[in-house]
Amino acid sequence: MKSELIPAIDLIDGEVVRLVKGAYESKQSYDFKPLKKLKEYERAGAKWLHLVDLSGAKEPSKRQFELIKTLASNVSVNLQVGGGIRTKDEIKALLESGASRVVVGSLALTNPKLCVELLREFGAEKICLALDVKPTKKDFFIALNAWQDTSEKRLFEVLEFYAKEGLKHILCTDISKDGTLSGVNVGLYEQIALNYPQIHIQASGGVAGLEDLKKLKGLCGGVIVGKALLEGIFSVEEGIRCLTN
Repeated sequence: MKSELIPAIDLIDGEVVRLVKGAYESKQSYDFKPLKKLKEYERAGAKWLHLVDLSGAKEPSKRQFELIKTLASNVSVNLQVGGGIRTKDEIKALLESGASRVVVGSLALTNPKLCVELLREFGAEKICLALDVKPTKKDFFIALNAWQDTSEKRLFEVLEFYAKEGLKHILCTDISKDGTLSGVNVGLYEQIALNYPQIHIQASGGVAGLEDLKKLKGLCGGVIVGKALLEGIFSVEEGIRCLTN
């Protein structure tokens, strides 16, 4: 399987930020303009970019539609957008704004009927389910509501349901790793790939260096990298070379 580097930026009120383990109080701001940073990643060879609207995730009325539209119209690569998407209208608006794919999270648990409708209406290539997990000693439980709550649903029972409905793309984050630069949870992605080889996995959370990319090469279709790129630990060019050579 070809593995692709997917640079990511998170936005709060138009500002590039990173959170640690999804906690808003841990916000770290970066002195980068969103469009300039995305263009930099595009020039470096990225084919997909990942954008998280943290303002909209926390408060739907603050969804940054105009900014997303501006960003999408000024890059020629594919833009994947997520952040607390709750309605079909939001998905339609984001796709019309230029997003190539929309990431849906909590809805996958709170309204599976609607999620199946979304896969049917927009197509499995346009929808990615974010199944963000909190590991326990024996299992992976899915988080809800911008990671503020933990459900009683286990990752693999949810995957089993959606695999039968034609799901093609998942973004799976180990929340305990996110924003920590502490290394990726390879075992998690190995389990998913073994049980659901037909599903394209995007790995996210904990990428600390090129060694992590080497561990995920051929295992995941995409590796989302945020903080490591923003901190200059490695470049997009180096990441792409690591995943392709």
